[in-house]
Amino acid sequence: MKKYRKGKYLLDVKRGSSGLGLFAAEDIKKGSFVIEYYGPIITTEKSSYVGGKYLFEINNNWVINGSPRYNKARYVNHSCAPNCETDIKGKRVYISAIKKIKKGVELSYDYGKEYFDEYIKNVCGCPKCKKLKKKK
Repeated sequence: MKKYRKGKYLLDVKRGSSGLGLFAAEDIKKGSFVIEYYGPIITTEKSSYVGGKYLFEINNNWVINGSPRYNKARYVNHSCAPNCETDIKGKRVYISAIKKIKKGVELSYDYGKEYFDEYIKNVCGCPKCKKLKKKK
């Protein structure tokens, strides 16, 4: 797939642990800004009618509808042992590396308990959950 730059790092969208994923196309330094999660900002009330998996709640009143394909951050998958985290500032969401990420590694962050319970549950494909499933 085509590489693109958002922030200062090259990123790749390709097949990942859960469908398409976002991958580092070069090494990413710990603590670095990687990508912004963005899209139309809608009210929380409207989001209940819109539905979908790409709604990012930024506070009790506002939600980012990240479903448009131009929002490459939508391809960052969930992990219970993530290498990134989100930071909400105002009505914007920034994704940063919480550890060094080597070229070729899939980017991930923890989507949170509510999202996990509603959409992921027992089908989490992150490395941490795969290890737990093998032990059973």
